[in-house]
Amino acid sequence: MISNQILQNTIDSLKSIARVELCVMDVDGKEVASTTPDMESCAGAAAGFAGSPADSQEIQGYQYFKIFDEQQLEYILIAGGPGENVYMLGKMVAFQIQSLLVAYKERFDKDNFIKNLLLDNLLLVDIYSRAKKLHIQTDVKRVVMIIETENSKDSNVLEMVRANFGSNSKDFITAVDENNVIVVKDLSEGDPAREIEKAAKGTESALAKEGVRGVRISYGTIVSEIKDVSRSYKEAKMALDVGKIFFGERDIVAYSELGIGRLIYQLPIPLCKMFIKEIFGGKSPDDFDEETLTTINKFFENSLNVSETSRQLFIHRNTLVYRLDKLQKSTGLDLRVFEDAITFKIALMVVKYMKYMETFEY
Repeated sequence: MISNQILQNTIDSLKSIARVELCVMDVDGKEVASTTPDMESCAGAAAGFAGSPADSQEIQGYQYFKIFDEQQLEYILIAGGPGENVYMLGKMVAFQIQSLLVAYKERFDKDNFIKNLLLDNLLLVDIYSRAKKLHIQTDVKRVVMIIETENSKDSNVLEMVRANFGSNSKDFITAVDENNVIVVKDLSEGDPAREIEKAAKGTESALAKEGVRGVRISYGTIVSEIKDVSRSYKEAKMALDVGKIFFGERDIVAYSELGIGRLIYQLPIPLCKMFIKEIFGGKSPDDFDEETLTTINKFFENSLNVSETSRQLFIHRNTLVYRLDKLQKSTGLDLRVFEDAITFKIALMVVKYMKYMETFEY
């Protein structure tokens, strides 16, 4: 069903072209959209016309037309104004609105199909049969992108994203909940990796220009069959969540870039607590002072290179060695040893994950 606002915008545009006043009423004679208040008195005539066998009729100087949706009467169009061409112009407007009904219904059907596809609500045989009926290709490369914003509950964000991708695009833009906008991106042309990056950055930029804040975009892996689109969606969802925990400074995160964070995200909290207790006893990496944490993070950033780390921290090499020795005494882990460094890095990530999950417990 087309919204009243869309119908209003449509007849306003058609009036500026056709130079006739227009009014759309439902089958009960209730006004849906109008370009003039003068046609409010036509409600009774519109309801009577709806029950007549005629498809068009002139009543008290106005032209009345029936608009059908799959042989079911949906609207009554009333056209009026000076000139001899009111009937012809009204007929054209009625045809335009009827075409609009068909177009929106087709988009609605595709939108429902994509939503059910993403949520795994379709049997395999239904996926291919419905895709065929809706003229959707089943064997092209696609990827699912999720767009989250601070004001993502605003329906305008969905329309902004649709406008950014264009109405003639092969992509599908929808929403399965009130929090995120989802794009099923067609990658049948060009370099897939470049196309994904271009689409993500372009969307972020377009939303920023519209004043939308806090844009975060994630995407899954590329799939070649339509049945696998739901897998790419699940990956994009995980990338969005894991990205908030371990890549907070990044606005665009790919599932393929999550690394070990993807595994940690799936660990049960009791197991995480047990791991931290085994490594640090009763302590936690959060107990270290800011200087120690800065040293640790910079050491990891420089791939355990003592010289480069001391240079970037503007401290003497021996000072860095002293700090690492001190850390080894308190934790039993020597960050200059690869295995100990891995253990410590994982521990830091586990603590960060636990802290993130704690926010959902309150």
